Amino acid sequence: MKSMLGVLTRIPLFKMYRQFGWPKMLPLNITLSPSPKCNSRCLTCNIWMKRENELNLDEWDKVLASLGKAPYWFTISGGEPLMYPHVVELAKLAYKHCQPGIINIPTNGILKSGPERVREILEYCTDSQLIINLSLDGVGEKHDFIRGVVGNFEKFEERLEQYLALRDEFPNLAVGIHSVVSVFSVGHLDELIEYAENSRSDQFITEIAEPRVELDTVGLPITPSPEEYAEAIDKLIAYVNSKQYKGVAKITEAFRVEYYKLVKHILDEQDQVIGCYAGWASAQIYADGTVWPCCVRADDLGNLREHNYDFKQIWFGEKIKEVQRSIYEKECYCPLANASYTNMLMDVPTASRVAAKVITPDSIKVRN
Repeated sequence: MKSMLGVLTRIPLFKMYRQFGWPKMLPLNITLSPSPKCNSRCLTCNIWMKRENELNLDEWDKVLASLGKAPYWFTISGGEPLMYPHVVELAKLAYKHCQPGIINIPTNGILKSGPERVREILEYCTDSQLIINLSLDGVGEKHDFIRGVVGNFEKFEERLEQYLALRDEFPNLAVGIHSVVSVFSVGHLDELIEYAENSRSDQFITEIAEPRVELDTVGLPITPSPEEYAEAIDKLIAYVNSKQYKGVAKITEAFRVEYYKLVKHILDEQDQVIGCYAGWASAQIYADGTVWPCCVRADDLGNLREHNYDFKQIWFGEKIKEVQRSIYEKECYCPLANASYTNMLMDVPTASRVAAKVITPDSIKVRN
C-alpha cells in the first residue's frame, strides 16, 4: 500500500505551490464522477435529474494515465457510483495507473449487484485500502422518506451485512455508515449514532448538507442552522471520542472530529477558517470530462476531451490561475468534507492535533 509518509513529505511543497505558484504539483486527492445517474430521489440532492455526455473507459484510461502516481486518495462518486456499469473497470484503471493508497466509494445500498462489484475491485486492487460508506439518513421509514425510495432502509441493512461479510474476507476493506446532516435529519442524529454503535461498522461519519452546483441544490434550504448543527454535532464528537478505532478508521475518525469542529466555525464565521487547497491539492473530474477545483464552485477549468486527455494541461494552464486567486483570497467558503480533509492535512495545527490522537501511548511504548 502506498505509504502515507510520501503524502506528508509533499505537504511543504503544496504549501509553497499555493503561496508562490511553484513547484507545480498534481493533486493528491481526486474525486471521479463517472455518471450523475442515481436510483435515489433524495430531498437533499437533484443530481439524479442530470444526463451528461459521459467519458468512456478508453477516455478514462488516458486521463488516469496522465495523472501518474500523484494521487493518494480517490473517491469514486455519483450519482450512485455502483450503478455506473463500468465502475469496476474504472477502479482497476485508477489502481493500474495511479496505485492510490485509498479508494473511497459511497453507496446508497439499493443495488443487489453492489457487493459483487466491490468484490471484483477488492480482488484486483489488493494494495489499496478500499472504503465503502453506506448512506443512512434515518432509521426505518425516516431513511426512506429522506432518500425518496420505499424499502431503502431494508435494502441498506441487507447490503450492510453483505459488506461486513466481505470485510471478514478482505483485510483491505473498511465499511462505514455515512449520514448527511440536513434540515430533515439534524433532529434525529441520536438515533443514527445509536444505530451505528450496534452495526459493527468500522466508522460512522457525517457531512453537512450544503448547496452545490454539482447536485443542483443551489438555493435550496437544506442546511441546518449553526445552532441546530452545533447541538447535534457536539453529541457526535462525544461519541467519536468515546470509541477506540483501528487502522485507517483511526486516522479518518481523528480527522472527522476536526472536521465537525471546523464546520461549526465555518457556519459561525462565514469564512474559510483554514486555507482551502481545492485547485492545488484536490480536484474533481466530472462525468463529461470537465475538471473542477471542487463540486461546490464547479469552476470549469477545462474539458479533458479538448486537452488530449492530459490532466496536466488543464491543471497547469492559464484558466486555473484566476480560480486559484479567488480561492486564495477567500472569496468562497464551504464545509465540503472531501476538500476539507485535504485542507486539514495541510493545516499544521489541525494535522498536529490529529497526529496526537493517532499516536497512542501503546504505540509510543513499542517505539521505545
